[in-house]
Amino acid sequence: MAKLADYGREFDPEFSHNKFNKETLLRLLRAYFEYMRRIDAFWYATIMDRWGNDEAFDYDVRVWEKGLPYELRAISSLLGIHGNDVATVMKYLQASPWMRIHEYEIDMKSDCHAVVTYLTCPILLAMEKEGKGREKLECQELEPKVYRTIAHYFNPNIKVTGLKVPPRTNYSDFCCQWEYKLES
Repeated sequence: MAKLADYGREFDPEFSHNKFNKETLLRLLRAYFEYMRRIDAFWYATIMDRWGNDEAFDYDVRVWEKGLPYELRAISSLLGIHGNDVATVMKYLQASPWMRIHEYEIDMKSDCHAVVTYLTCPILLAMEKEGKGREKLECQELEPKVYRTIAHYFNPNIKVTGLKVPPRTNYSDFCCQWEYKLES
């Protein structure tokens, strides 16, 4: 039986994602990533509107502290991503649903050294457009914690350094850049 390109037919009581073709599943996956990003943004904005940015940021940090270990275990286990070098961390980043919202480049200098450049970041662009300066808090406090948690899941000796972190002065340049390094 041919795989489906859409669900524009009568109700199927035996519905399954397995009935869709690869292209449809990839489009659906991209939609899920975008939905996840927007739910995160709506959640944060709702808390911020009600109790202020300090409270929203505090809860955002707590959510990441609880949720990120689950994501790390689930994706690593599902895709067989195991190891203790920077190359392993980069494989995880490539598979992370959060990376799907960015355009990025990974410069692998060695298995123990990489630089990740985020060319686009819809979250940063939204904060810059908002004009409240939240990018300093998010990009200089939360993101380093998130990236260190990811790296340390694989090896606590991996150092993560922000080479260029918002707030930006040059808006035609990339959004941010992070170095991951395992020194012996």
